Amino acid sequence: MQFGENCEVVLHDLTREYDSTIIEIVNGQVTGRKIGDGGTNLGLEVLRGTKQDGDCFNYITNTRNGKVLRSSSIYIHDDEGKVIGALCVNVDITEGLRLEKYILNMNGYSLVDDHQNKPEENEEFITNNVAELLDFLLAQAQKHVGVPALSMEKENKLDFLRFLDEKGAFLISKSSEKVCEFLNISKFTLYNYLDTVRKKSE
Repeated sequence: MQFGENCEVVLHDLTREYDSTIIEIVNGQVTGRKIGDGGTNLGLEVLRGTKQDGDCFNYITNTRNGKVLRSSSIYIHDDEGKVIGALCVNVDITEGLRLEKYILNMNGYSLVDDHQNKPEENEEFITNNVAELLDFLLAQAQKHVGVPALSMEKENKLDFLRFLDEKGAFLISKSSEKVCEFLNISKFTLYNYLDTVRKKSE
């Protein structure tokens, strides 16, 4: 492969269940994924329609085991404009960053301004298990609301669900059961709250 073993290329079929969108992958050892594994949180947002133009280039993301990747993603549409697939390239830059840090520590000086040295904000979480992806989204929603689940009032829960809905969490199979358990609410309450959230969004 042109870019070596640290460059992963992934093809997703987004018409499939989200826990098994990967139909082809090269150098899957970069993220630990394989054919039959699922997509990321960014893919969910594109499918949900929260991100209108999902194509992203040269952004930073993390894997669940702490690797740092420089990534690019292009979404594939059918003739009607519906998203049906994605082609993603992930280059593992972890060792390069460690070397950069080592050299900076040795030299004690950088030609680059401090604000340029700061890592970019991570937007994407890569895992080979959509259950872990859902856990990540639940943690992000909790952080967004800023209130522990057991202490949430109705408005907090509505805000929590609005966040999850916009991130596409409910496109994950059986996500509603886990959300109900997390918030300690019934499915009836969940669907009522989601109705409220979606009507407000309209």
